[in-house]
Amino acid sequence: MGETYIDPDRAAWEVFKSLPKDQPIHMLNLIRLKARAEYPEGHPDHGKDLTGLDAYRAYGRTTAPIFQRLGGRQVWVGKPQVMVTGPQAEAWDLAFVAEYPSSEAFIAMVRDPEYREFVKHRTAGVADSRLLRLAPVTPGEGFGE
Repeated sequence: MGETYIDPDRAAWEVFKSLPKDQPIHMLNLIRLKARAEYPEGHPDHGKDLTGLDAYRAYGRTTAPIFQRLGGRQVWVGKPQVMVTGPQAEAWDLAFVAEYPSSEAFIAMVRDPEYREFVKHRTAGVADSRLLRLAPVTPGEGFGE
């Protein structure tokens, strides 16, 4: 398998911040989990033999109040089954779309001190991920409309 991604790089983050800030955004999340969570020494969950899914669920539980306080909501979730078109190595364990009332809400979340502590669960459990910012549009009658 090739390069893995856990956090945004600086260039992508700068593009994200330069896009319109005052409209709703959707964030497509594709997550591949580690078999075993890898918490750093000193973290309360270090050495507890948790799965990547356990760690990711802890991330979801602990950050949900912050996400909701900022107006976020999960608008779609699905269980990936097979990569029909694309590299078979890009198999994902979780797929979901989160909606934020604005990119400012997303930025406020990732800068929140509590969130920055809780995101350690995500880092411990995620082997690879993709996060794609989307501008919601009203669908037409056919694909691509």
